[in-house]
Amino acid sequence: MRLEDTAEEDESPLLGGAREFLEYIQVEKGVSPHTLAAYRRALVRYLEFLEIRGISQPADVSSDDVAAFSAALSNPEGFGLSPRSVAQSLSAVRAYHRFLVTEKYVDQDPSGGVESPRLPSRLPRALTREQVARLLDSPDGATTLGIRDRFIIEMLYATGMRISELCGLDVGDLDMEERLVTVRGKGGKWRVIPFGSRAWDAAGEYLRHSRGELTRGSRSHALVVNFRGGRLTRQGCWKVVKGHAEDAGVAGVTTPHALRHTFATHMLEGGAGLLVVQDLLGHASVATTQIYTEVTRDHLRSVYLRAHPRAR
Repeated sequence: MRLEDTAEEDESPLLGGAREFLEYIQVEKGVSPHTLAAYRRALVRYLEFLEIRGISQPADVSSDDVAAFSAALSNPEGFGLSPRSVAQSLSAVRAYHRFLVTEKYVDQDPSGGVESPRLPSRLPRALTREQVARLLDSPDGATTLGIRDRFIIEMLYATGMRISELCGLDVGDLDMEERLVTVRGKGGKWRVIPFGSRAWDAAGEYLRHSRGELTRGSRSHALVVNFRGGRLTRQGCWKVVKGHAEDAGVAGVTTPHALRHTFATHMLEGGAGLLVVQDLLGHASVATTQIYTEVTRDHLRSVYLRAHPRAR
């Protein structure tokens, strides 16, 4: 069963509803291609599972069916998914059933009472200030690509933006006079982020000495470009960061989100309020941002143990 295939006249209402749902979250909700692909995979599994049970009508799906699917997801003899993947799949199934209710396919949602597995708390990994300094010192400032790479790393650490957001920037999104960058985040939401003097220096050097040489006079609007002058992709940007992380000896702690995590952690350690960090990161809910407070609690505890005369 392939949800990307062309719709057929005799397809089941469950399959037709799934097509409409995927189109809805892509067009109306503006989800990322990664999220869309994950939801599609989850729904393919789910619809195939229901088909084996002889179910083709949305009204025939019961809470027992959804619970059985949940059990099959984690069963080694079924889909054998990890708890995190199970939770993601069930999230897609619940969103799909809510959509079916909203669009009047059915009156009730059978997935509401099915709980996702509890996931262990997974704290983000943040680099230390010394590790950040080593990473920023890695690019060769005497070369065109080295100047570009230093700009990339400086901006990621200075703003906390996602790699995909950095790659999506145009030259006009960078306000050098006010030291502000306008970022288009998840769901097409825009936010404005300030950046400091180090990132401003790196941006100025990149714009003066590196970008023009890479674009070779082309009319590209992309801010960050590859060695051919085209827009740098998310994968290409990650390779840049990963390569310099290896050169700096910090590859073990540098993940695709490491500089974003590090930005948030260092901001909170420096006294920034949670709501401010939430706005800068572009989180829809402050609950997402609160995970970073666990990291800073560890930092505060270690500082207390070192500093207080009666801590031990």
